[in-house]
Amino acid sequence: MIDLPQPTGAELWPPEEAGPRARLHKPWRTLVAVVEVLLAVAGAWAVYALWHGGRATVVTHTDDGAALESHRYFGGMLAGAIGLGVVVALLLVDAVRQLSLALRARHRAPKA
Repeated sequence: MIDLPQPTGAELWPPEEAGPRARLHKPWRTLVAVVEVLLAVAGAWAVYALWHGGRATVVTHTDDGAALESHRYFGGMLAGAIGLGVVVALLLVDAVRQLSLALRARHRAPKA
């Protein structure tokens, strides 16, 4: 076993940075959360439009009067809907984070 010297309080690495500490509690984060929710709502509408535009129903009538119905799917539009859905989900998660930081995080008093 190797016995290495243990650092004391003055030798801690990385050294503390000089200057004021960053605050997490910033009220403007509420506005950011509201904008992100509005963008997510607009994105959800676009996901709905892309998803329903990504498929088509084709009906063919035969000579004996039978109606054959088939569905055609357009992969690009469906992939776009899925990708945009992921972006909408990320916007909502970040909106919750921004709102929680705006409401709950408080500045701690400096240690004496």
